[in-house]
Amino acid sequence: MVCVIMKKLAIIPAYNEAESIIYTVKDIQKNAPDFDYIIINDRSKDNTYNLCIEAGLNILNLPLNLGIGGAVQTGYWYALENGYDIAVQFDGDGQHDAKYLGIMADTLIQKKANMVIGSRFIEKEGYQSSGIRRIGIRFFTVLIYLLTGEKITDPTSGFRMCDRKIIEMFADGYPKDYPEPETTTKALRNKFKVDEIPVKMRAREGGKSSISLKKSIYYMIKVPLAIIIERMR
Repeated sequence: MVCVIMKKLAIIPAYNEAESIIYTVKDIQKNAPDFDYIIINDRSKDNTYNLCIEAGLNILNLPLNLGIGGAVQTGYWYALENGYDIAVQFDGDGQHDAKYLGIMADTLIQKKANMVIGSRFIEKEGYQSSGIRRIGIRFFTVLIYLLTGEKITDPTSGFRMCDRKIIEMFADGYPKDYPEPETTTKALRNKFKVDEIPVKMRAREGGKSSISLKKSIYYMIKVPLAIIIERMR
């Protein structure tokens, strides 16, 4: 029997994560040592890049700020170009827990899924986000169900693991901002299998969310329209 060793990569998009980036990498190294990692520094204005260089971490420094979508797409492009079989988005702010990476990979392989999402809302434990954001998340759950027939309990989760097919699709094209619901819909529309596992998420280790009230309003207008347009293609 031949044992196939799969190459696995954690993509860490980072914008002003100086307070948490070292902790994030140490978490992966300790709890998921079979995963490589790459930090995509999205032209941070703080000391993120210098801290990573001083610590000898694997980092790709973007020449200009691309936003979360551009940073994540760069990570998928890196995974594709370097022959990775599995890639997972892993936030640089300390919210994601690396102890789930092995479980996600096992689920991806054993259930023959193309994407596995770490969901806060299956067992409803750990950090649950604000009440207003939870209302928005439920809205996207219903919208995606109506458009695809599939129920995704945490469609805004950035804790997502993908196989080679999804890596190729996301490396080719990725929304600029607030991409999770839209790309989940795209994966389902293309008949990829999307599964979820329960995870506990943590509050941010440092820094602050980039989603202000003004951006939240924009989010709730832009993303549903993008999802509907994606479904109509």
